Amino acid sequence: MTEHIKMPDVVPIVRYVVNGTQTEFDYPFPIFASEDLKVYLDGALQASGFTINGAGNTAGGSVTFSAAPAMDTILTLTRELPIERVTDFLEGGDFSAQSINNELDYVIAALQQVNRENDLMLKYGDHETPGNVELPSRFTRKNKALGFDGNGDPIALSLEGSMAAPDFTPTGTGAATRTSSDKFADMISVKDFGAAGDGLTDDTNAFINALTAHDTVYVPPGEYLTTTTITLGERKTLIGAGQQSVITAQDNSFNVIEIPADFAALGLLRIENGDTAILLKSGLSRPVVQTSVFDVTIFAPNIGVQLDGGSDTNYPCYWNNFDRVLIEQPATHGIHLTKSGSGDTPNANKFHACRVYSHGADITGAGVYVEYGQHNNAFIDCEANVKGTAQGCFIMGANSNKTLLVNPYAESNNSVPNVKLESGSIETSIYNLLSASDGAAIWDLSGGEYSAYNAGYPNKNYFQKTSVLDMNATLQRFDTEYIDSTGTVSLDTSHSVHLVSSYGGALTVELPGAADATGAMMVVKKIDSSANVITVTENLGSGPDGRNYYLGAENDYMMALSNGAEWFVIASNRSPGNTRYYDGTGTYDIDMAVDVYLLSSFGGALTARLPPANAAEAVGRTVTIKKTDVSANTITVSEQGGSGPDGYSQPLSAQYDAITVVSDGSQWFITGTF
Repeated sequence: MTEHIKMPDVVPIVRYVVNGTQTEFDYPFPIFASEDLKVYLDGALQASGFTINGAGNTAGGSVTFSAAPAMDTILTLTRELPIERVTDFLEGGDFSAQSINNELDYVIAALQQVNRENDLMLKYGDHETPGNVELPSRFTRKNKALGFDGNGDPIALSLEGSMAAPDFTPTGTGAATRTSSDKFADMISVKDFGAAGDGLTDDTNAFINALTAHDTVYVPPGEYLTTTTITLGERKTLIGAGQQSVITAQDNSFNVIEIPADFAALGLLRIENGDTAILLKSGLSRPVVQTSVFDVTIFAPNIGVQLDGGSDTNYPCYWNNFDRVLIEQPATHGIHLTKSGSGDTPNANKFHACRVYSHGADITGAGVYVEYGQHNNAFIDCEANVKGTAQGCFIMGANSNKTLLVNPYAESNNSVPNVKLESGSIETSIYNLLSASDGAAIWDLSGGEYSAYNAGYPNKNYFQKTSVLDMNATLQRFDTEYIDSTGTVSLDTSHSVHLVSSYGGALTVELPGAADATGAMMVVKKIDSSANVITVTENLGSGPDGRNYYLGAENDYMMALSNGAEWFVIASNRSPGNTRYYDGTGTYDIDMAVDVYLLSSFGGALTARLPPANAAEAVGRTVTIKKTDVSANTITVSEQGGSGPDGYSQPLSAQYDAITVVSDGSQWFITGTF
């Protein structure tokens, strides 16, 4: 039977002062497994660079380092066990002596460990009657030192006068000692400048003075009443302790926090009331860029967050970042991007995981309103959950350009649109829209100036100005508009196919000006059986191919393409015939470029020579040749290298004689003469 560990009466810790050459060190106490031994160098726990030998031996073992520790390093080897029950004995089962021995060994080892830890504690001596060992209450000992009264029992002592310990040393390996004054200067609190934080005292000046004197100011838990605006200037930071650090505006007549400069930071706060809770507005001498606002809750303002481009294009409102901002019960807008003067629009600002929530309160504007803004203002994983009094959950205004919505959540009622694109908004991109409002998923007044992916209803995807290099399309649909009217109908570029009925009377269909439809293709088709003519023309232009097109019979159609200067007809069953006129003598080769050749032999006999019947340009083609002059000079229709139509050269002797022929690839055949 394997010998079990015997637990000698030995303290399970040993220390060495390393000489710089020794690599092997003994530990004179048993361990159950190598992981029970902890190795420290100058108090720092080591994880590698050594091997532990002798686990399971009563006499202990050794630790061998791969390289000798540095000279004068303090090496500590100690047994540290988890205090746990490692075995269980079954009722009625075999009782193993080895099992109980191992269990008792582990218990003794754990007791030795606890005994060693107790040696490190302050305690009453064995020959002294213990007194009170309970600390004074937290309230009593707050900002006081621990001392002893006349009986030697613990008591809280005032720190007034001088501090017992003027220096500060944090716990932990490598800690450095600093003066208490240096330590206290690490973080300046508004309370250092007289703030009460009781919700009753006006703490505005405490904030202003603290931010004037220091770049970083801490707001401890409390409610801080303000009566005018707090300005957070260049590279200033105002940070709280979370939802218990509350800045409350006395009313909604002023902005709570204004940021008129760059590289400011605001976070871990709650802001209540105010006209605008947080206003970023380009100042007179600094741009507002790279501001960071994070983990802020805003409650009951008129406007939660507003970015304003100001009045000077040299100092823009760009590249600011908002993370995890909640705006609850805004009266006008939750988030508002605008421009109050002649400055630049707010551009390239990022909002991530921001939420606007009406929580039953009336709102007159929008959850998110980009009135002015361009160049990738991005709202990612943001929510606008607003009451039915709102104008929209997300609104892209007439001066918004290239706004990006990724995974937006929109919720409301009373037919409030989820996303509203106002006329003039340009290239809004919407991805993965969750539409929980009963209004339009995407209310588009922009004329199609947006792209959408997994967004909108009933069509989830809408791509604007998309170039595809290689596409495999399994189902293709065209935007189609049905028109049944009289008078004049003006088309726009929102649809490419127009099915038009003139059953009620003659109708004029007006294409948009070519300059307003560069690259657009349009089809107009008459679908009714009436005799009412549909005239296709162009708004302020000369029309397709420079003229009007007339669709008179059912299923007549025309297809036109704009190059930005004019409309060109690319297909129609109403196109004028392709015809060529020639006046000459000798031999004229029919090149098959047109369908009808009007020839004159007034100056002398003329031979019209067809190409060989098997020529690529001839196979399957029909062509008509007609004599147009009054002379007696004959036009002879022949074939190059062949016998001619129906096997012979065919003469056209009199004015208006004509012949129509077709090639089957081996011979020319006459299909008509007149």
